[in-house]
Amino acid sequence: QAQLVESGGGLVQPGGSLRLSCAASGSIFSINAMDWYRQAPGKERELVAAITSDGTTTYAISVKGRFTISRDNAKNTVSLQMNSLNPEDTAVYYCYANLETVLAGRKYEYNIWGQGTQVTISS
Repeated sequence: QAQLVESGGGLVQPGGSLRLSCAASGSIFSINAMDWYRQAPGKERELVAAITSDGTTTYAISVKGRFTISRDNAKNTVSLQMNSLNPEDTAVYYCYANLETVLAGRKYEYNIWGQGTQVTISS
């Protein structure tokens, strides 16, 4: 029942910025990790940035210093601020969440993915 809804993808020129947002909704007890992944043609899907419920962050080496991940636990949202974009950042970006739900008094852990949003950096 839980789902992730993404927004913010699009076309931007090199050196520009974009902000991706992802909102979780549905039957959710808690959200552990909220991450951003990306996959470019001919490449493996890679973890771009991750953030835990207490705010601990992890970044891919290729985006350190340029991207910032943040989350709002009250709103169940995660964002990715992307600055100084270059053509190598072109990819489909996916939101991911590891969450817990409650059924019949028991907690269950599972993962959900957003639909993916295209980010294209081109002049």
